[in-house]
Amino acid sequence: MEVIRTEHLSKHYGPLLAVDDLNLSVKQGEIYGFLGPNGAGKSTTISLLLGLIRPTQGRALLFGEPVREDSFALKRRVGVVGEYQNIYGEMTAWEYLLFFARLYRVKEPRKRAGEVLAAVRLLDRRNELVGGYSKGMLQKLSLARALLHAPDLLVLDEPASSLDPYGIREVREILKDLNEQGKTIFLSSHILSEVERTCYRVGILQKGRLVAQGDMAGLRRRLSPEMHINVEFAMPPPLEEAALNQLPWVKSARWETPVQLRVILSADQDHRSDLLRHLTEHGAVPLEFNSRQISLEEAFMEITESNLASLAASEGISYQQAGRGEGL
Repeated sequence: MEVIRTEHLSKHYGPLLAVDDLNLSVKQGEIYGFLGPNGAGKSTTISLLLGLIRPTQGRALLFGEPVREDSFALKRRVGVVGEYQNIYGEMTAWEYLLFFARLYRVKEPRKRAGEVLAAVRLLDRRNELVGGYSKGMLQKLSLARALLHAPDLLVLDEPASSLDPYGIREVREILKDLNEQGKTIFLSSHILSEVERTCYRVGILQKGRLVAQGDMAGLRRRLSPEMHINVEFAMPPPLEEAALNQLPWVKSARWETPVQLRVILSADQDHRSDLLRHLTEHGAVPLEFNSRQISLEEAFMEITESNLASLAASEGISYQQAGRGEGL
């Protein structure tokens, strides 16, 4: 089942096209990473998904139903944590959640507030004033508020923004716990390493267009179809670089040092076992045999920059003019 779906979704602000013919798909039970440079249209897309603004064209669907400004029953199935939070510092965490529980008309509000505070690991700090909380604690409290009404979908805009490494790790573990409980999570973030660790699939937005969507394995195959292998030996083996390069399934072999070999294998099939068999048959004993995979950061940069160059060419301007080096 698709929890989120957009069909040719577009949003104009006068001459500015903020979201351009967006066809997005998020499946039930997955953690979906929504990525793009600043100004790519991520926040506008989230506002369209939540029914906060009207699309110029197309439509957004949640749980198979079209999103409208008055879709109150539909919106009750969604919990939202925005990048910027309105926190009432004069309240304790307990008072803060009970206040929102009344707004959400949550049944057994005290029980539910305790459950969500425990879920985000703040139960023992519930009687402290929110004004004295750290950034990480405030972010976790915002997540607890979003969980109060037991939503099926969580929409998170930069949930680990401004957190230290410990706070980022805590938020990551909480999100994984929630996902294991059946929550679908739509996550917009600039911390690409965390998206890579947390998300099942990603979508990459560039100037309002969805330029890539899929799992990391698929993105890696698209951008780096060859298999890159690094091999390290205990001592220099009796293997000639020229002989390795003559093997039919080797695209390139190069000695980095007398005991370190880098090999690029053909993409027609997985030739790692062929390479390992060849090495051992010729008396070479590998200490390490590692496949290097392209990272999400590398994929993000290559996809967005190549698409930006294509967009620039279509408009008859240079890549540099189009904004090369735009920040994440």
